Amino acid sequence: MKLILTHEVTNLGTPGDIVEVKDGYGRNFLLPRNFAIRWSKGAAKQVESIKAARDAHAVHDLEEAKSIKGNLESGPINVAVRAGAGGRLFGAVTVSDIAEALATAGAKVDKRRIEVGNPIKSLGAHTVAVRVHPEVSAQVKLNVVASK
Repeated sequence: MKLILTHEVTNLGTPGDIVEVKDGYGRNFLLPRNFAIRWSKGAAKQVESIKAARDAHAVHDLEEAKSIKGNLESGPINVAVRAGAGGRLFGAVTVSDIAEALATAGAKVDKRRIEVGNPIKSLGAHTVAVRVHPEVSAQVKLNVVASK
């Protein structure tokens, strides 16, 4: 099945890429979640507008990406979440929670660029990866604390 990606999909591609995937993956995962649209001659004309929008949001300069990485790795970021008596969280820390904490710390990052390995379900120090640029990835230290 030939598709045009509208969102970034890990290990597949970025918005505007034309990819060939198995029928079930396209029908059952990519299309229902609006991560892709079916390829056609008319849809192929939209690729340029999708790529232009992607370029507007992307970090273009490698030096700028390295400075953003330095800001992200400068110190631990506090993430306040609801927690029980034993330090267990009600749910897990989501990438949206992390993106909000980074924004309040002064580093605005798209939540789709944040990679959490294992779900964060306890208080304390944790580390997540943020893909700032295709060549630059930052390891951000989070300090998960109980909200009042």
